[in-house]
Amino acid sequence: MTTKKILNQSIEALLNSQVILYPTDTVWGLGCDATNIDAVTKIFKLKNRIESKSLVVLVSSIEMLCTYVDAVPQKAIDIISTTKKPTTIIYNNPKGLAANAIALDNTIAIRIPTHNYCLEIINKLGKPIISTSANISGESTPKSFSEISLPILEGVDYVVNLEQDKITDKSSTILKLVGNTIEVIRA
Repeated sequence: MTTKKILNQSIEALLNSQVILYPTDTVWGLGCDATNIDAVTKIFKLKNRIESKSLVVLVSSIEMLCTYVDAVPQKAIDIISTTKKPTTIIYNNPKGLAANAIALDNTIAIRIPTHNYCLEIINKLGKPIISTSANISGESTPKSFSEISLPILEGVDYVVNLEQDKITDKSSTILKLVGNTIEVIRA
């Protein structure tokens, strides 16, 4: 199957409120349209995760980030522009995203991936997507496609047939900007 066909099938699934299993710039992820409350609910149910736990959202650019966050601090733009590793930043006052994707304290964790497939799908969809590790809540994060559990594989609507031999154990760095200080949540 061609990459273009895979991309088109991924978009079709996302447009139909479905959950996809896909490779990212870090680990294999579960994803959906981050603006679709029903699709986000499906991810929480599939992961057996309570909705009060937040999710990560992927956007394709700083411009898209600014569409979904009330105010993007210059410090965040500087970090995004200079970081060499996947970095997720927690922002205050998100807007335009599914309410259940937003944390109880009205924050959202957002990353701009460097992964071509992720960027293509976000750009073609024209919206951000959810990215959460492809595991049941409380279980270890799979380091490769072959480690993804059967309940996850059977529970998604579409499996992206790319990079299934890739092995990774890197998660993104997670930062939270609090005033002028940077709090490291996960290094």
